[in-house]
Amino acid sequence: MSHFAKRLVSKGIKTTLVTTVFISNPSFPTHAPPPPPTSKPYPTASTKAALTRPLAPKFTFKRFSRWALDVAKQFGIPPAVFFTQSCAVNNVYYHVSKGILQLPLLPEVNVSLPELPLLQVSELPSFISDYEPQSAWFDVTVKQFENVDGADWVVFNIFYELEEVVDWMSSFWNVMTIGPTIPSMYLDKRLDDDKDYGMNLFNPETDACRSWLNGKPNGSVVYVSFGSLALPEANQMQELALALKGSDCNFLWVVRETTEMAKLPTHFIEETKEKGLVVTWYNQLEVLSHDLICCFLTHCGLNSVLEALSLGVLMLEMPFWTDQITNAKLVEDVYGALGLRVGEIRMI
Repeated sequence: MSHFAKRLVSKGIKTTLVTTVFISNPSFPTHAPPPPPTSKPYPTASTKAALTRPLAPKFTFKRFSRWALDVAKQFGIPPAVFFTQSCAVNNVYYHVSKGILQLPLLPEVNVSLPELPLLQVSELPSFISDYEPQSAWFDVTVKQFENVDGADWVVFNIFYELEEVVDWMSSFWNVMTIGPTIPSMYLDKRLDDDKDYGMNLFNPETDACRSWLNGKPNGSVVYVSFGSLALPEANQMQELALALKGSDCNFLWVVRETTEMAKLPTHFIEETKEKGLVVTWYNQLEVLSHDLICCFLTHCGLNSVLEALSLGVLMLEMPFWTDQITNAKLVEDVYGALGLRVGEIRMI
């Protein structure tokens, strides 16, 4: 969302990013003192009047916050719904939300949906294949389509040629494809100084990574990262560690310190320091743009898939949950990319 806003600004369009109080609070502790308490937590009447005055036509974007569309309509702002998952994945969710695809599905059933390859139940997003009607994740994912028909635009973070399902969706929505929204330095360099996303979920170990990568032969490094949310089991981490240790390749492995580092085999980091580097976070685009990367072992989150596609990197697919499983199928059978599934990994 923020990177799309940056592109709008480059076209001379004034943009404002609005978020909830909860989301705007810092995610990580800082050494700064907390802000002073206020006795006026709600807008005054004059502030409310200013906020509700008639506005010139503008955009508003939302993802799972379906209430934002109704707010935009209330204040006369033409709303655009911004989806950050693929059209194919949202095609599945749409058919579930409309009751066309009835749940639960039997494991042996094949699912046929417009403009998609035939899908096994195990290739559907995990909230659908592992259906739990009381799941909050299922609820928020499917209900995002309740009022989407009222949007003036439906925006996807993909490019048109990637998914034929765009044409089907365009028959009932005003669809715009604006992706991939990655820094233009790695695409067409249309924006000056557009080199990164402007934020990191965790502190990147930039100096250590750059120092280690320097001097490695081209095409000799396997890059391994499962994003910020996937939670591999301890036995999966240990088997992967043994595979990397026994391979003929160098490797750079992103292992989150808070949840994953303890799952590595004892002494693994020390025993593989000549051929491997384990870090807690790094700028993924910087890694993937290196000629020394031979392949990317990925969880198949859409951002990672789009980055690898944009930079022409071979993907080894190890999806865990949510849309990752369907994305892996798309990489293999729809996107025409270099991708290979390494195993069926499921997380409930």
